[in-house]
Amino acid sequence: MASAYVDLIRIRFLMMLAYRVNYYSGIIIYAINIGAYYFLWGAIYGDQTSLAGFTIGQMTTYVAVSWMARAFYFNNLDREISNEIRDGSVAIQMIRPYNYLVVKMMQGFGEGLFRFLLFMIPGMVLACLLFPVRLPTDPATWAVYLVMLFFAFLINSQINILTGLAAFFVESSEGMMRLKRVAVDLFSGVILPISFFPGWLGESMKWLPFQAITYLPSSVFTGRTPASEIPGVLGIQLLWFAVLLIPIALVWRAARRRLFVQGG
Repeated sequence: MASAYVDLIRIRFLMMLAYRVNYYSGIIIYAINIGAYYFLWGAIYGDQTSLAGFTIGQMTTYVAVSWMARAFYFNNLDREISNEIRDGSVAIQMIRPYNYLVVKMMQGFGEGLFRFLLFMIPGMVLACLLFPVRLPTDPATWAVYLVMLFFAFLINSQINILTGLAAFFVESSEGMMRLKRVAVDLFSGVILPISFFPGWLGESMKWLPFQAITYLPSSVFTGRTPASEIPGVLGIQLLWFAVLLIPIALVWRAARRRLFVQGG
């Protein structure tokens, strides 16, 4: 069964190759986004050398790596699950001899590998050529960041799976999916680093899983997080990965007892 799950990763990767032109254009779009934020933050900083603990150099690198990391961990598992519930094909998936949620995670990882190799890496190279991005020179920093990037994918995928499973209980989860996407982009730190939020809101966001998707890995990559604190931020990611397994298991258990097909 383990080999079957691995094949799912390979199959999704090959499927993504059929649409690789979309991702090549996506590299340009992401580069434009990075450029827009680069000039925006340059205007915000002005003559100041540091804001909210970020130097202008760290902020430039943070923006570039955050957007390119998003290219890796982003997926549409919530929409895929919602569509399969709506058309009734999830019923066939549920009687097959595998775990439906693990299948979705493997498919998402196959897409993530494609995005990492053909979207994130080329996009990061382009960003380094166009903007003053400062890459870390310590191999240990790269190793830690890759581990954190993997957990960022897992946590984001868990949130997507939870959102998709909501379709078992509502007739349309479109609004919930849009809300989730905005919440992830805003509260994970892609649009604005969490340290820039007001004190009460910034403290509240430390109790949410979103920071583990973008803000914590990017802070390590830019050197803003000291080496002594890296085990702690890794622990936060591990904690949220474990915690999110609980609502997924509970919702999935309830969903298997209740399947409402809208015309499948």
